[in-house]
Amino acid sequence: MEAITKEVKKRAKQPVIMKLSPNVTDITETAKAAEAGGADALSLINTLTGMKIDIHKRKFVLANRTGGLSGPAVKPIAVRMVNQVANAVKLPIIGMGGIMTGDDALEFIMAGATAIAVGTANFINPTATLDVIQGIENYMRKYKIDDINELIGCVNRMD
Repeated sequence: MEAITKEVKKRAKQPVIMKLSPNVTDITETAKAAEAGGADALSLINTLTGMKIDIHKRKFVLANRTGGLSGPAVKPIAVRMVNQVANAVKLPIIGMGGIMTGDDALEFIMAGATAIAVGTANFINPTATLDVIQGIENYMRKYKIDDINELIGCVNRMD
C-alpha cells in the first residue's frame, strides 16, 4: 500500500484518496501504509467478500464464485473500521458501507469519518443522498449543534 500510494502521488495532479479493503487482518496497518505513502485521505470500506450458492442447481450463483457484499449488512463492520482507522492515522476519512439514513451517516461521523458516501441506498431510493443530508441537518437542529466538526470522532472523546 505504501509503495502504490507513493507511485500514485508522483503522478497525480489532484489529491489522492486511497480506498481501503476490509478484507485484511488489520485495516489500521493498511491505513498507516497509505498515510506513510503520502495519501491525502482514506476511503473505507469497500465491499466484503461474500458467496452465494443456488441450492436448487447446486452451483455458485456468481461466475467468479465470490463477489462484493455491500449495503446495510456491512455497516457495523464499516463503522468499526472507520473508528479503528480514525484512531490510527491523522488523515481525513470518507466513511461508507451501508449508509441508508442520516442516523447511519452520523454513526460514521461520530466514529471519526470526516465525510461520508452513500452507495447502495441510491439503488433503492433515488433521493437517498438528499434524505441523508436532511437527516443530519435535523439531528443538528434537534441537538443545537452549529458545527458538524463537534460530532467528528466524538465517541472517542467520551472515554
